[in-house]
Amino acid sequence: MSDVLTPNQAAPSGIDANGNSIDLAEFEESFYRPGEVDNLLEDYKSSLDNVAEGSIVKGKILRITDKEVFVDVNFKSEGVIPLYEFKNIASYKIGDEIDVFLEQVEDSEGQINLSKSRADFLKVWEVIFKAFENNETVEGRVMRRIKGGVVVDLFGVDAFLPGSQIDLRQIPDMDSILGKTYKFRIIKINKMRRNIVVSRRVILEEDRSQLRGKILAELEKGQIREGTVKNITDFGAFIDLGGVDGLLHITDMSWGRVNHPSEIVVIGDKITVKVLDFNENKERISLGLKQLSEHPWKGIENKFPEGTRVRGKIVSITDYGAFMELEKGIEGLIHISEMSWTQHIKHPSKIVGIGDIVEAVVLKLDKDNEKISLGFKQLEPDPWQNVPNEFPIGTIMQGKVRNIAAFGAFVELKEGVDGLVHISDMSWTKKINHPGELLKKNDVVDVKILDIDVGKRRISLGIKQLTDDPWGGFTSQFAVGTEMETTVARILDRGLVVNLTEELEGFIPIGQLGQPVDHPSEVYKVGDKVPARVIEFDLDGRKIILSIGDYFKGKDESALGEYLAAHVPVKSAAPKAAKGAKGAKNAETDLQEEAVAAAPEA
Repeated sequence: MSDVLTPNQAAPSGIDANGNSIDLAEFEESFYRPGEVDNLLEDYKSSLDNVAEGSIVKGKILRITDKEVFVDVNFKSEGVIPLYEFKNIASYKIGDEIDVFLEQVEDSEGQINLSKSRADFLKVWEVIFKAFENNETVEGRVMRRIKGGVVVDLFGVDAFLPGSQIDLRQIPDMDSILGKTYKFRIIKINKMRRNIVVSRRVILEEDRSQLRGKILAELEKGQIREGTVKNITDFGAFIDLGGVDGLLHITDMSWGRVNHPSEIVVIGDKITVKVLDFNENKERISLGLKQLSEHPWKGIENKFPEGTRVRGKIVSITDYGAFMELEKGIEGLIHISEMSWTQHIKHPSKIVGIGDIVEAVVLKLDKDNEKISLGFKQLEPDPWQNVPNEFPIGTIMQGKVRNIAAFGAFVELKEGVDGLVHISDMSWTKKINHPGELLKKNDVVDVKILDIDVGKRRISLGIKQLTDDPWGGFTSQFAVGTEMETTVARILDRGLVVNLTEELEGFIPIGQLGQPVDHPSEVYKVGDKVPARVIEFDLDGRKIILSIGDYFKGKDESALGEYLAAHVPVKSAAPKAAKGAKGAKNAETDLQEEAVAAAPEA
């Protein structure tokens, strides 16, 4: 049984734990008298009346741990507040009095639930609500970053500032505004959730609108104004003039070449610009940067007169030439034809590259159209200047075949100087269909200088002119009526090309084959021996026409019969005759075409 006495029990006498007698009468005064317990309970109940859930009460900090703060609010148990509700816990110490919000008198563990942040919120709620209702401006400090924006300390409570409401444009680095104090407008509140949303942008937009009206009233063409680079695109940059935007086009940024606006301006830069133009409502404003400096082409004729040797940088290359920058805003074109006297350049990139620093000569200056023609090759002597003295007409030279075209062959006489052997100047007697039948690239050949045109840089060469024209001696040898045996050299749609000698050719039209055929290949093949009689000798046209039918005229009919029996047309082997207008031409016309094709040019 317990020895503890209740307040209403009498104090008995007894012994202590060591066996000594105790006079308990001396303790009677310490025991509760009748009715005293009821009074104490009434006083305690009275003290609880001041501690009601949902109210702000005074509390005293008892102790601080790494996670919680214990507070005495004069209740039967201590209150606990999470440490994160104290914005700067280092500024608090044990014994400090603070205002707290009583959320719950007693939880399941017998503790009282308190909140400092909610007490802070309720204390300033009236101020916040009034500012919201009256659209007033408030001041706050940016504390930390969170998802979607930043936290602002507003009257000691946290408010949310969305990223889109920080400035008129996106802030690239939100950390740069941490710790700074700004003016805000409260745009949304929720007391139950203790949510406060603020905006700095609405204030800036109002200021911008007021400033815009002032600027538009003052704006004039030719004005010099300061602005901030707001945005950059491929075609230019938008400049904020302080409430109104203007476009600085890429072509108005510099007198020199600009590949992209970012080479000249950076977002956020403060720059000085000139107002070039704007529409009636001043909604579209054109700005210029290069117009602040003098036009580089002013006095160009004194800077770069024709014949001047200049130095510059290659800034662009095209198929037809390269552009060289002489100074900012002044470029000249070096055409591909002006790059070398001697080299046959296929593309300018074979000679220069972008960024190269080179020298050139000013060939032509067109100030009105802002064009300068430059040349590389003019830095060296022109190898063609002395060509007439080096290669007099009639001189026989030796050269190398540099290139072959369908119309002739180019022969290099010396470095940078070529001459052309036209296909008609290759043989007196043979019809050359393509120069490749006679010459190959890099062949070393003898040629004769026929003509020189220094202005056009052309030299006409000949191979057949190395020997005398034999046609004068053919007059009697191949007179009309002369009979001979020929050899088929080529088969054409309109007849046979036959060899009269190793060097001389003649032509037998399809109508002179002695029998009707659709195509000569029905009867003949290359290499066949064919008897024929000369029926035309054209000295001027350099052509000899023969006939098989005329060869057998006046001869024994049996001879013609034997020949025809040996040359029976084979239809299956013959290709179809040419159709249309070409196939309808008579033998005489075909004969003329073959003769003209075979003849040299006059």
